[in-house]
Amino acid sequence: MHKPTFAQEDKYAYFGFEPDIITNYITTKKKPGYVRITVELMLIDASYLDVVEHHSPLLRDAIVEILGQEPEEKIKSLTGREEVRKLCAIKVKSLLQKETGQELIKDVLFTNYLYH
Repeated sequence: MHKPTFAQEDKYAYFGFEPDIITNYITTKKKPGYVRITVELMLIDASYLDVVEHHSPLLRDAIVEILGQEPEEKIKSLTGREEVRKLCAIKVKSLLQKETGQELIKDVLFTNYLYH
């Protein structure tokens, strides 16, 4: 007789960058535009928190670099914002894979997003 199998409990955890990420984006105006984003990484497992925290300066820098290369139209549109979020997720997963041998995260979330 087989034992019933139960769905594994969610082990996801979240790592939030402190402080928020603030950087300029590309604008055609004389005055520079900036974006302030609260970024959280959705970790595949809570046991990865320490490793992700250790690599957080590298990950933060990568996100800032991506945001700084984006044009105003993309930063200010909902579809553009989603494209940028996906780019950040791909880059963070790639960096973690390179540094640790595993992606460690499921996704990158923008929980607060302000631009000026």
